[in-house]
Amino acid sequence: MTTVLIADDQPLQRMGFRMLLEGTPGLTPVGEAEHGAEAVRLAAQLRPDVVLMDIRMPGMDGLEATRRITATGGRTRVLIVTTFDLDEYAYDGLRAGASGFLLKDARPEELVAGIHAVATGDAVVAPSLTRRLLDAYAHQVLAPTDAPALEDPRLQTLSDREREVLVAIGQGWTNTEIAERLHLTESTVKKHVGRVLAKIGARDRIQAVIMAYDVGLVRAKP
Repeated sequence: MTTVLIADDQPLQRMGFRMLLEGTPGLTPVGEAEHGAEAVRLAAQLRPDVVLMDIRMPGMDGLEATRRITATGGRTRVLIVTTFDLDEYAYDGLRAGASGFLLKDARPEELVAGIHAVATGDAVVAPSLTRRLLDAYAHQVLAPTDAPALEDPRLQTLSDREREVLVAIGQGWTNTEIAERLHLTESTVKKHVGRVLAKIGARDRIQAVIMAYDVGLVRAKP
């Protein structure tokens, strides 16, 4: 059973999410928060598997709430559900530690699939879409770095092959594309991806992409 905390300042929106969760086998709403501070408090108290997080809320917004929830290192993962289509709010949310984001007009089955994906440690945003998102805003959102990638201590633990896989993840390649281009089986790629995420401390694929940009392994298109 996947437990879900709903964080949204709109009562009708919360009710809609709750009805969807209550009507879906395997999903259980365990609480509702009207603002970010309440979301942080309830996440610590209830330890849900997933928080459905709005961005704009009174007081502490969803971005700061996401930072605080993910900074604890607990099992709770954050899925941002926003009305903002591919803008800087989404990027800030990903950098704050969210495992992905969906739009509020997503179909119910898309939201359910997204919750399940986040709960199992996956990222909701597909790798190819992640690359397009980052390319669009990387020059505004991602911190520039002049230091060579080799200087980052997180990379020192990677083998040459794992470094190749991290670069491929940063370029938005799917596991199938990585397997084809590096002449590996998909099962081997999955093992490499899992080891890369563990070694660099990334919660999911999205965070690995951001890390690849941050350390200079991948550059945004001009």
